[in-house]
Amino acid sequence: MSDPSRPTDSSAISELDQIPDRDREETAEWQASLDAVVRNAGPDRAVYLMRRVHEFAARSGMSLPGLLSSDYINTVPASAQPEFDGDLEMESRITALNRWNAAAMVTRGSRLGLGGHISTYASAAWLYEIGFNHFFQGKDGGGTSRSSGAESGGGSGDQLFLQGHASPGIYARVFLEGRLSAEQLNAFRREAGGHGLPSYPHPRRLPWLWEFPTVSMGLGPLGAIYQARFNRYLQARGIKDTSASRVWAFLGDGEMDEPESIAALTLASREGLDNLTFVINCNLQRLDGPVRSNSKIVQELEARFRGSGWNVVKTLWGEAWDPLLNQDTTGDLVRRLGEVPDAQMQTLAARDAAYIRKNFFTGDALSAVSASLSDAQVVELFENSRGGHEPLKVYAAYRAAVEHRGGPTVVLAQTVKGHTLGSAIESRNANHQMKKLTMEQFREMRDLLELPIPDSALAGEQVPFWHPGKDSPEVRYLHERRAALGGPLPVRRVIAKPLPEPSAKPFESLEKGFGHQEVATTMALVRLVKDLMRDQRTGARWVPIIPDEARTFGMESMFPTAGIYSPLGQNYDPVDADQLLYYKESKTGQLIIEGITEAGSVAEFAAAATSYATHGEPMIPFYIFYAMFGFQRTGDQFWALGDQMGRGFVVGGTAGRTTMTGEGLQHGDGHSHLLASTNPAVISYDPAFAFEIAVIVRDGLRRMYGEQPENVFYYLTVYNEPKHQPAMPALPGIEEGIVRGIYRYRPAEPTATGPRLQLLSSGTAIHWALRAQELLASDWNVHADVWSVTSWTELRRDAMDTDAARMRGEERTPYVTRALAGAPGPVLAVSDWMRQVPDQISQWVEQDYYSLGTDGFGLSDTRADVRRHFQVDAESIVVTALYRLARTGQVAPETVAQARARYGLDQ
Repeated sequence: MSDPSRPTDSSAISELDQIPDRDREETAEWQASLDAVVRNAGPDRAVYLMRRVHEFAARSGMSLPGLLSSDYINTVPASAQPEFDGDLEMESRITALNRWNAAAMVTRGSRLGLGGHISTYASAAWLYEIGFNHFFQGKDGGGTSRSSGAESGGGSGDQLFLQGHASPGIYARVFLEGRLSAEQLNAFRREAGGHGLPSYPHPRRLPWLWEFPTVSMGLGPLGAIYQARFNRYLQARGIKDTSASRVWAFLGDGEMDEPESIAALTLASREGLDNLTFVINCNLQRLDGPVRSNSKIVQELEARFRGSGWNVVKTLWGEAWDPLLNQDTTGDLVRRLGEVPDAQMQTLAARDAAYIRKNFFTGDALSAVSASLSDAQVVELFENSRGGHEPLKVYAAYRAAVEHRGGPTVVLAQTVKGHTLGSAIESRNANHQMKKLTMEQFREMRDLLELPIPDSALAGEQVPFWHPGKDSPEVRYLHERRAALGGPLPVRRVIAKPLPEPSAKPFESLEKGFGHQEVATTMALVRLVKDLMRDQRTGARWVPIIPDEARTFGMESMFPTAGIYSPLGQNYDPVDADQLLYYKESKTGQLIIEGITEAGSVAEFAAAATSYATHGEPMIPFYIFYAMFGFQRTGDQFWALGDQMGRGFVVGGTAGRTTMTGEGLQHGDGHSHLLASTNPAVISYDPAFAFEIAVIVRDGLRRMYGEQPENVFYYLTVYNEPKHQPAMPALPGIEEGIVRGIYRYRPAEPTATGPRLQLLSSGTAIHWALRAQELLASDWNVHADVWSVTSWTELRRDAMDTDAARMRGEERTPYVTRALAGAPGPVLAVSDWMRQVPDQISQWVEQDYYSLGTDGFGLSDTRADVRRHFQVDAESIVVTALYRLARTGQVAPETVAQARARYGLDQ
C-alpha cells in the first residue's frame, strides 16, 4: 500500500522523500514557524529569514547547496566597502583624459573610413583604470600589491585578456604613459606602412604591447581559464614560480553567449583556480540591441557561474542608490529592480525624469521614494549611477575578488554603453556602429569630463589629442602607481632563452628504421616524443596534450612514467593499478589529458606555446588529436595562436580520408592541410616515413627553440596504418629535401627503356605510389620515379617567395622547379588529401601536371575499397599514368582501356 503521508503530485516530490525523517514533529514545527512568518509578516520576510539562515549555515561550515542567484543589488554593501587606496580626484582626471583620447583616436580614423569602436571603452573605463592603478601586477617584480598583499609576479606579472573593442582606451592610457606618441595614435588602424596601431589586441602586429588576441568572441574567456590552469601547471612541475600571477579576463555580457565563453567554467572551479578573475562588463547591450531584452543577463550569468562553482561579485549600482536601498524596509525597491527587464533598464537610462517616475517608481511605496528626489537625482540614478562607473564600487568588487580563496571569481559590473559620449550615443541600440563624434559632441564631452581643453583647440575640423605633459601631476601619479605594482601593463617581453639541442639518439633511432616490423607513423612520432621527454636537458620542457584519446595514439605507456597532471593528485585506486600501464594521476604530472574538448586542448596549447614570452620559460607543447577535429573545428583558435606567436607541435593523428577506416564522413580528414595552408604561421608536413619525422622534428626544434627562434608552429599529419619503416636512404641532399618539401625517394631503373613519368606522393600515399611504380614497370614497361613530397604547402610558399624576389629583380628558381628540372615525362601527384592540396604547386612544375585525391565526403569501408572508391589506389594510379602518357602519344590509347579492364576499374 502507498504511504498517505507521501506526496502524490509529481511536482511536489523531493529527493528528501527518500531520506527517513528521524523527527517528524521537529520538521513540522519548523514548517509551522515558516507559515506563521508568511501570515504575519509576508512572504518577503520569510524569504529573507530563510536566506539569512542559509547564509549562517554556510558560514558555519555546514555543507549546503548554494543559491544560484541573489537580489539585483551589489554584493559588497556600502558599509563594507574598503578604504580606497589612492587619489580619487587624480584618477578621475586620468580616466577623463583616456576617455577623450580614445574617442579622438577613433573619430580621426573613422573620418578616413577606417572604423573603430568607442562605446565599449566608454562603458568600461573605470573597470580598467582601477585595475591598472591598484591591482594588475607588472613584470618587473619587486614589491607587493597594496590591494591584494600578494608578492609581485617575479617576471611574469598578471596576464590581461582585454576586451578587443576596448583597445582604443588602452592605447589612450599607453599614450599618457609616454609609450605611444600622438603620431602613432593618429595611425590607428593604418598598419600598411608598418608604424600604425592595429585595431584590436594583436601581438603579432604590436609585439611589445599585446600578449593575448581576444577580439574573436569567446576565445578570450576560454584562453584565460587555460592560461590560469597552465600557470598552476608550471608551478606544480617546478618550472616557474607563478604563485603571485593572476589572470584577468575582461569580457562583454553579449560575448558570454558564445559556447567557448562558458565551455571551461567547471574546469576553473574544479581545479580551484583562485588565480583567475573574470570581469564582465554588463552594459546590457550586444552589437545591435539588448543582450536579454525580456529578462536579466546579470541574473542569468550569476546563476550560470554559481552553478559552475564560481564566486560571484556583483557591482550594479552606484552610491546614489545606497541611501534608497538602506530605506527599503519593505523590499519594494529591491523587488522592482529585480523585475524590470534589461531592455527597459536600457530605456530608463535614455529617458527623462517624468518617464522614469511613471515607468519605474510604480506603487505607493516607490512613488513616495521618487517624490523625495529631484528630477536631476532621478535621471542620475539610471544614467550615471551604475556600479561599473564608480571607482569606489569597482575597487570594492576587485578587492573581494582577489581576497577570495579556493576558486575563481567573476565580477559582474553594470554599466551604460557609450557612457559620457553624449545623449545621442549613450544606451542607444546603434551605438556599436557609431564611430565618430561631431565637434559639438566633443565640446559637450569636454564640459562633462571637466577637461582643461580651450575652445581654440576645438575650432578646427580635427579634434586634438590631449596630453597634460610628461611632468604633469597626472602622468607622475600614473607612473608611481605602475611602479608600485611592478611596471607598465600591458606589455609583452621576450628574453632570449634558446633551448639546448636534445641528444641525437632519439632521432637516430627513427632514422635507422624498424627493420621488418610494420609501424604506423603515429606510433613512430609518439616513440620519438617519449624518448625526447627523457632528455636530461630539455625533456621536462615537453607538454604532451591529448583530448582523451591517448590510448588511440599509443601514448598509454607515458601514464606511469610521466604521469597525468592533476592538481588534486590521485585520491582513488585506479581500476588498472595491477597493470603495467596503469592510469596514474599526479600533482607533478607532465601529460595533460583534457577530456573530450578540442577547444580546451588548443587553449592549453596556446598557453604552453607562448610561455616563452608570458613567463620567460620556453615550453614544447605537443598536441595530438584526430586530424579531422583540428583545423576544421578549432581553426579560429589556431589563427589566434598565430597572432599570439605560439610555438610547438600540432599533430593530426589518424590522418587521411581513406586511412581512418570505418569512421566515415565526419572523421575522415582529407582537407586539413588545405585549411592549415591558409594560416601563415603554420609550417605543415605530411611525412611518409619515420625517418622523415625525425628530420622534421629536429629542424622544428631548431627553428622554434634555437638561437634565432621563429614565431611559427608545426603541423604534422601521421597515420594509424602500420607500414614498413625503412632506414633513411643515403641520398645526396635528402635532409634538405625533407625539410624543403620534396626529394626523389626511389628512382626508376636507370637503364630501363620505355616511357617515363614522375610520381609525387605524400604521407601514406607513397605506398600506393611505390606499388604503382612496380605495376607500371612489370605490366606496361613504363618507368616512374617516386618522389616523397613532405610538404606541398612549404613548396608553394617557397615558390611564391621566389616569384616576389623575381619581381624585385633577383635571379631565383623555386625549389620544386629545380628538384624536378629535366625529369622526363608527365608529373602525377597523389595523396590522401583532396586535389587542391597537391595542386598548390602545379604552376611551378614545368612538366605536364595532374593530381589524384580524395575529394568529397569520406565513407566507411575497408581501406582498399575506399581507396578504390576515390581512385587513388595503386591500380588507379597506373591507369591515370597511362592515360596521361597516352595524351602525349607515349603509349597507345587502347592501353588505357586494357589497364582498366585488367585491374577491374571498368566495373
